[in-house]
Amino acid sequence: MQNPQIKAVFFDIDGTLISFKTHEVPKSTIEAIKELQDKGIKAILATGRSINSIEHVKHLDFDGYITFNGGYCLTKDLEVLYREPIDARDIESVLAYAKEKALSFSFMSEREITIHDVTPEIAGMYAHLNLPVPKLVDMETVDTGSILQTNIFLGPEEEQEFMEKVMPNSLSSRWTPLFADVNPKGLSKKVGIDIFCKHFGVELEETMAFGDGGNDISMLKHVKVGVAMGNANPEVKEISDYVTDDVDDDGIWNALKKFEVI
Repeated sequence: MQNPQIKAVFFDIDGTLISFKTHEVPKSTIEAIKELQDKGIKAILATGRSINSIEHVKHLDFDGYITFNGGYCLTKDLEVLYREPIDARDIESVLAYAKEKALSFSFMSEREITIHDVTPEIAGMYAHLNLPVPKLVDMETVDTGSILQTNIFLGPEEEQEFMEKVMPNSLSSRWTPLFADVNPKGLSKKVGIDIFCKHFGVELEETMAFGDGGNDISMLKHVKVGVAMGNANPEVKEISDYVTDDVDDDGIWNALKKFEVI
């Protein structure tokens, strides 16, 4: 397949770079990213994770980091290019709601991640991601203006009503039935891509991205070549330009080879 002259490639982490089975980055993916960078192509992380939760992939030496689904973008040298917290009124509303009704949630800032009400399912989710369970939030001392992202642990059937009533100034996206990522309204990985295209002087026609979850959809639709992993959610595959193999079956390497990017 003809090389579309790609100059920047964006990568999701969970289920894309990192296998859910091994909790590791496949050797073929490590080699593919090195080959990209040897050719002068930028390799940029694009994740819903906190900047403090990417140690698993730091060894890949990315050229930039889109974290918190676009809410916190940093260069390789940790220069902050973009930062947008959630509206403080929505955070205050979550705190008030949780004092009246059962609700599990996590708050993420660039400094820390805290959590409220850890259920066995939530503890299992962190183990699945090979991450420690965050410390418990102090409900009385939250800096409501510093939260870049929150995870709200509720089912898809409850999501819309919760967002409309509790967090009307924010936007939810989801890659697991267990929780929704919540970010400022209008924010997505797409925003992060635009930030880095401007920073590196790259055109959208020269971009490619890999993802597998609902919070990757805006990114995959925005770039020139949006690639869904073979293990991606059905709705992600539906909107992608190409569906590659599973993360455990060299999906990233195979797609980059197919499009003659490496």
